[in-house]
Order: sequence, then C-alpha cells, then structure tokens
Amino acid sequence: MSVEIKSQDEIALMRQAGRIVCEVLDALEQAVVPGVTTWELDALAAKLTAEKGAKPAFKGYLGFPCVLCASVNEEVVHGIPSKRKKLAEGDLMKLDFGVVYRGWYGDSARTVPVGKVSPEARALVEATRESLHKAIQAMRPGNRIGDIGYAVQRHVEARGYSVARGFTGHGIGRRLHEQPEVPNHGQAGSGMKLRPGMVLAVEPMVNQGTDEVELLEDEWTAVTADGKLSAHFEHTILITDHGPEVLTRRA
Repeated sequence: MSVEIKSQDEIALMRQAGRIVCEVLDALEQAVVPGVTTWELDALAAKLTAEKGAKPAFKGYLGFPCVLCASVNEEVVHGIPSKRKKLAEGDLMKLDFGVVYRGWYGDSARTVPVGKVSPEARALVEATRESLHKAIQAMRPGNRIGDIGYAVQRHVEARGYSVARGFTGHGIGRRLHEQPEVPNHGQAGSGMKLRPGMVLAVEPMVNQGTDEVELLEDEWTAVTADGKLSAHFEHTILITDHGPEVLTRRA
C-alpha cells in the first residue's frame, strides 16, 4: 500500500484548503434553520466556494450531482440536495463538504440540530462529536490505524450506539480519496503505523440503532436500516512529530 507523505509546502496548501472548508461549513451551519431547503444550502456552498477561489470537491465525483452532501435524520451520508427537501424543527442536518484549492483537497462534516431537537437526538450528536475527538487523540506517530477506529467504536458502543458499517475515513491530498482506509471500528494496535506527514480524513458515522444501512433508489443516499437517527462528524487531520493537527478548523 502506497501512502503519500506530504511536504511542508504541500501541507501549507492543505491548511488553506482546510480553512476554506471550515469557513464554508460555518456559514452553512448558520443557514440551517427550519424552512430552508437542502437545495438552498447547496447553492450557498457553491457560491461561497467560488468566492474563496476554490472548487467543489464532490460535484461530479463518481457522478455525484451536487456541491454538498446533505443528509437528514435517518440519512447517514451522501444525501443529494433537493428543492423538495425542506428542513423542519427537530431535524438533524448532516453537512458533508469538501474543496479543491490549488490542487489540494480538504474534507469535513458536521451534524447540525435544526432548531430545538429531542434530548435523544442531542445525545447522539454529542456522542458522535466526542468520538471524533477520541479518534484525533489517538492519531500520534507510532500508533496505528486500528487505534483510530477502536477509539470511535469503544466510545459510541459504550453509550448504546453503533458504528454505521460500510463507510470509512481515508487518506487525502492531491486526490479526495487516497490510501489508507480509516475504518470507524477496529482493534487497537492493528493496521498501518501512523507517520508524520500523513494526512487522513477521519469521519465517524454513528447510528442510534442498528449498524446496518441501506441505499436508496438514487444510488447515493445511505439510510439506517431501521429508520433511526444517524450523526456524522469529520475532520482532515495531519500527523506531526508532536501529534495530530486538525486542518479543517479555524486557526
């Protein structure tokens, strides 16, 4: 397996790409209110991406038709924005977004409550956010890929949730998806050793009920098999000599 180690100049460009992703997601999060359509959110993402001198990472990728992956409630990931999909009070909106900036990719996701959500929904969101934090803490030189997935799985399963199967994080750089795959479950101490200069997109997808997912007829949108809620968080993370550096957050 070939894993690209990034140079300092390349990392500097990935920091810029990551910052753009964060800034656009910040604006999208503010726009998530009852009554807005996922189509309108996609249009806003496209406008802001162009204004920042970047290109959408997802539109056209393997045929995906939009700038933003917009998944609501039981939709786990890869939801297609639609003029007919209007957000309602209590929904969970998953915003998954990436850009290409001067040939380098950034990728991040967050789950945004729409207005006031149920305590159960909020607990799922917090557990998923925390699982990403646990994963990042495990991303130190000398640790292994399995330590990342183990940190996610241990945290969410202890709270009665499950890791959505069939989806993984990934290496990222000149391409949106590079080696290695980064599962959200696994055995501590297993897999490839983490080295400085590796950049990984880590993205826990956590279900309220079963870990099983199904694909809708659009051949993109993945939903929980039992119709229960799902949450999703993601960051692009650099491994350094001193530990992990999150590239998709504000400096």
